[in-house]
Amino acid sequence: MTGNGNEVQLEITRIVKAPLELVYSVWTQPEHLAAWWGPTGMELTVKALDVRPGGLFHYGMKSPEGFEMFGRFSYREVEAPTKLVYVTSFADSEGNIIRAPFSPVFPLEIITELTMTEEDGHTIITMKGGPINATEEEIQFYASMKGSMEQGFGGTFKQLDDYLAKLTA
Repeated sequence: MTGNGNEVQLEITRIVKAPLELVYSVWTQPEHLAAWWGPTGMELTVKALDVRPGGLFHYGMKSPEGFEMFGRFSYREVEAPTKLVYVTSFADSEGNIIRAPFSPVFPLEIITELTMTEEDGHTIITMKGGPINATEEEIQFYASMKGSMEQGFGGTFKQLDDYLAKLTA
């Protein structure tokens, strides 16, 4: 999928205690995304959300100390309620792609395939992807960050679990 080999792909599978339609909604509706998406401790603001091929999710994240950064998803495929394919990037406040604030060699674009299936009232989420249009140096840096990214997404998925628990209580 990345064109750069599976060795640099990040893949995370998570089973959540919520039906498929609800899980798809929390990935595609602004009021839901604002409640759980992003790194632990960051406040998320949805600047734009248009979930369709060619559409964009542009968001801002603010730390408790006031540090602000932005990100974006550019949607390539949308098959409600089971699949989203999007390219993620760091962005400026206008939604333009920029370098990651923490590294000049983090890839500009990461393609992500998110699939969801329902089984016994639970939803199995699989998120996988990796760099596209990247230099060898960017690919190697991404590979070196996999452990850190797995940990970061662990926190994000914990926020998703907690949010879904509130919605289904």
